[in-house]
Amino acid sequence: MPGKIKDILIMPQDYNNQSLKKDMAAGFTIFVMIVPQGMAYAVLAGLPPVMGLYASLLPLILYALFGTSKHLAIGPVAMASILVFSGVSLYADPSTPEYVGLVLLLTVMVGVMQVSLGLLNAAAFVKFISPNVISGFTSAVAIAIGMSQLGQFMGISVGSQTQIIPLLRDVIVHLPQIHIPTLLVGIASLLVLIGGRKAKRNLPVSLIVVVLSIAAVALFRLDNQGVSVVGRVPQGLPAFTIPGFNLADIQVLVPTALTIALIAMMETLAITKTLSDKNDSGINLNKEIRAIGYANIAGPFFSSYAVTGSFSRSAVSYRSGAASQAAMIITAAGVLVTLLFFTSLFYYLPYAVLAAIILVSVSGLINIRSLKDAFRVKPEDGWVWIVTFAATLLVGIQWGLLIGIGFSILLLLRHISRPNIVEIGYEEDTHSYLDLQRFPHAKRVPGTVLVRADTRIHFSNVGYFVKMVEKTIQDRRKTEGGGLKAAIDMSGVNDIDTTGIGALEQIIEMFRRDPGVQVWFVELKGPVRDLLLRAGWQEKYPETIKYQTLEGFLEHERNVPFKPPEEPKQDSWDYMI
Repeated sequence: MPGKIKDILIMPQDYNNQSLKKDMAAGFTIFVMIVPQGMAYAVLAGLPPVMGLYASLLPLILYALFGTSKHLAIGPVAMASILVFSGVSLYADPSTPEYVGLVLLLTVMVGVMQVSLGLLNAAAFVKFISPNVISGFTSAVAIAIGMSQLGQFMGISVGSQTQIIPLLRDVIVHLPQIHIPTLLVGIASLLVLIGGRKAKRNLPVSLIVVVLSIAAVALFRLDNQGVSVVGRVPQGLPAFTIPGFNLADIQVLVPTALTIALIAMMETLAITKTLSDKNDSGINLNKEIRAIGYANIAGPFFSSYAVTGSFSRSAVSYRSGAASQAAMIITAAGVLVTLLFFTSLFYYLPYAVLAAIILVSVSGLINIRSLKDAFRVKPEDGWVWIVTFAATLLVGIQWGLLIGIGFSILLLLRHISRPNIVEIGYEEDTHSYLDLQRFPHAKRVPGTVLVRADTRIHFSNVGYFVKMVEKTIQDRRKTEGGGLKAAIDMSGVNDIDTTGIGALEQIIEMFRRDPGVQVWFVELKGPVRDLLLRAGWQEKYPETIKYQTLEGFLEHERNVPFKPPEEPKQDSWDYMI
């Protein structure tokens, strides 16, 4: 049996009967989680509960065929579900055939984008999105998800939106209409779920709550008392359906599809990095993205909506010792049996229980600790978190992510455009040259100012660079009598572009017109020196780069009288900074 499985799936070379037993245990454990979670997340997405089971069937099989991680458990998740709802509900009423059709089209689009991102090796570019953006975004989305479930949880009517203010307004307005039996079912379910989580045992708490609630509703006929239940769940396999490909629909769904594809990619990469171990070295992150993309392209033809990696189920897969992707096949087999024989058992399942499952699931996404850590270490990062969080709640989920990314990029550009330029002095105890603002006991060299640049010099920061170098030299000149020698320490400059070379030449020419200052550039790194020589500095400014080291400059120039600069050369580069 293991040999036959290895012929189909990407399996470890040492796969054996023991490995198969581990996969069966992990697959079954994930199965008892994914059935209640899948139904709950489908409702969150504005879809019939059975579509959560459909999304837990074919996509899992396809991922097992193409994926590379033995621990990643894909399927319906809260984040993708709320993104589906927030994007598609703008154009169709939830649970209508038009809405379902748009969701299927959206899922195909997500899959195409994910495959494209994987082929473009986009996993390498995820690092350009700040972790504080992701943390602020997921925390806000978790709150939006929780607020959206209060209607089902309390038996009141809450509008179909994800912005916090309209949600709060609807909840407050309808508070007098709370349905007590529904609320009691929700609270009881919530307490059991929380208790099961704190017990830290591998109990299928969600499934237990589902079974107990179904039994309670059927026994006491709570549905006749106004407790809303799932009702008839279609039995059997999903029919083959071709999503409607309408150009106008595709155009309006592109932003939502791109958002889901990016978020799914980041979640998947985070899970695989967190759970991978030394025996999971064969993971290819771009293949992972493509595998999930294939699942999302094919799934909608069998009524599946967008799937991605699940943190909670992947963690269970890891703890259960899954040995390969065969665990996903076992999970899918369990879902298949459920669809064929047991869907009628879900008739009395209360929506309040599904809401409670969602509330507990998303509570772990709210990460206030990351905000505290960011403000403690670097307040700018904290503001990125807050701006993303606020924008997501107040403006909308899709715009919130874009605003957060945009704000973090603006701060990054601001940082790049304002490089660190400092005056340095000699520190005798460590025999090194240190920033005088941080180490005021370091000694200045009489008649000489030492300036250090800690930056890559390029077109976006040359204006600030020239300004700060000039200011540092002129400030020191005010305290010095007679001529001043200025050495600019370039040890922190790893690269320079043509505009940056022009900035250095501007500094040279600026002080050549000032008979009281001489300028040298020392500690030039090889690649930077090569660029300056290529720009003709050996002919134009040989004196300014003749010293390799700061020590060499000081040792020689200490005994050389100050000599006014030569007249400016006429063939220097003329750059506008």
